[in-house]
Amino acid sequence: MVVKGGHVVLEDGVHLLDIGIQDGIIVELSENIDAGGNVIDASGLTVMPGMIDIHVHFDEPNRADWEGFQNGSRLMAAGGITTYFDMPLNGNPPTTTAATLIEKKALANGNSYVDYALWGGLVPGSLNELEGMAEQGAIGFKAFMSSAGSEFGRVDEMTLYRGMEIIARLNKVLALHAESEAITQELTREKCSNGQVTIRDYVESRPPLAEMEAVSRALLYAEETGCPLHFVHISHPKTVELIEHAKQRGLNVTLETCPHYLLFTDDDFERIGPSAKCAPPLRDDQAKEQLWEKLGSGKIDMITSDHSPCLSFMKFDHPDNMFEVWGGISGGQFSLEAMVTEAHLNRNMPLPQIAKYLSTNPAMRFGLYPHKGAISVGFDSDLVLLDMNLERTVEQEDLLSKHPHSLYIGHTLKCAVQMTLSRGKVVYDRKHGIQGECSGQWIR
Repeated sequence: MVVKGGHVVLEDGVHLLDIGIQDGIIVELSENIDAGGNVIDASGLTVMPGMIDIHVHFDEPNRADWEGFQNGSRLMAAGGITTYFDMPLNGNPPTTTAATLIEKKALANGNSYVDYALWGGLVPGSLNELEGMAEQGAIGFKAFMSSAGSEFGRVDEMTLYRGMEIIARLNKVLALHAESEAITQELTREKCSNGQVTIRDYVESRPPLAEMEAVSRALLYAEETGCPLHFVHISHPKTVELIEHAKQRGLNVTLETCPHYLLFTDDDFERIGPSAKCAPPLRDDQAKEQLWEKLGSGKIDMITSDHSPCLSFMKFDHPDNMFEVWGGISGGQFSLEAMVTEAHLNRNMPLPQIAKYLSTNPAMRFGLYPHKGAISVGFDSDLVLLDMNLERTVEQEDLLSKHPHSLYIGHTLKCAVQMTLSRGKVVYDRKHGIQGECSGQWIR
């Protein structure tokens, strides 16, 4: 197969090239490759490496009605995401033992359109399970420093510290939801006891200080244990600075932010309503713009969706009490298009830099590079073909998630995925939708 005549985003720039593919692997990058009849015409399109989204929630086992591997991977493919990492919550039971990881592997096997990896969980009582989960192929471990709002337990201080010691020995990465339980719990109690339950009250109950305090504590433990850390969904530039200082001291630490923190603000939250509730919450416009500055200077390592769907009533049955609303953004389908729109088409960020945040850096951090994360000879042919001249506004009927609520409804995108290839197979094209069988492979 040859993908012909596209503007191909390589690590060193954008080049007009053909991509030769054999057995799912990129075997040639040059001009005018002779392909015979097996050609994908990419003329006029931009070809990027497929996004690697290391932070999604597909909610299996026992909550496939929220999203599930098959439907979730379908919307990933439609959004140009060719590899995803499924978090150890909000399935029931959560993935906190070797046995539950084996169960989740069985559920995902044969039910994903694109490649995937699975996180294990660090919760109270799971220390003795970490090694077993690593042996079963967990890509890393996830812990919550504040309440997760589900069966997934908040990690206490000694479990966190001792877990870091073990994870360091296992040479894995610990991903942390870093918000101070002490701060958020007390502010929530104060707000709710006074009947202050609006969107603005919810935002004020989870201030940037809560994020900064938890990150600082985790960095201290990492310095003592040598545990590699990855901070998920960082929402504020001051927290980015704390992590940057830790990197400069030699700590093995990375961070992600999400498109919703770069595109939307707390004012948008008040305009949109429950679909925009997440934790940490959306921040003010100044924080958003400073996050862009951090991204432009390379101080944010990667961008992930934190796709966190739920049943619609969980979002909309308590419109007058934001503390009762499920917190999670359903938006994985639009992450790549939204970032290319805002970062490249609106803010002139070079496409190779965007590809680094969406694909290359996640692959490098979690051991997938040099097989995934870039367009290069010898890599898997995980590709997304983008039309950079197709502007549209997201409407509810565009959503492929099982429950069509999203803060992206009404948002303008200036590009569109035309085709997604996973290991050289077309898994999505815009004209005909999802293609073929669920042949995505599990990645250890």
